[in-house]
Amino acid sequence: MLSAVKRVPVGRVTTYGEVARLAGRPRAARAVGNILRQARLPDLPYHRVIAAGGALGGYSSLALKRSLLSAEGIVVSGTRVRNFAAVRWP
Repeated sequence: MLSAVKRVPVGRVTTYGEVARLAGRPRAARAVGNILRQARLPDLPYHRVIAAGGALGGYSSLALKRSLLSAEGIVVSGTRVRNFAAVRWP
């Protein structure tokens, strides 16, 4: 699952469900969230994984996630990614 997260390019986002699907476990979206919450790999772009529909989803700090996504050119309004379909990966 973590290797799928590493593949999300700068300026794009994906969902917990999509990461689960890419890892061969299409029904394990919640497990992806739990794994990401516990993982502590400095080079993993956790902030690029969001909830279905464009909501930022769980994260230790939504403000941090919002600022990291904004720094990559992704527009976040409140707790949702704007133009979600356009920046969704893959």
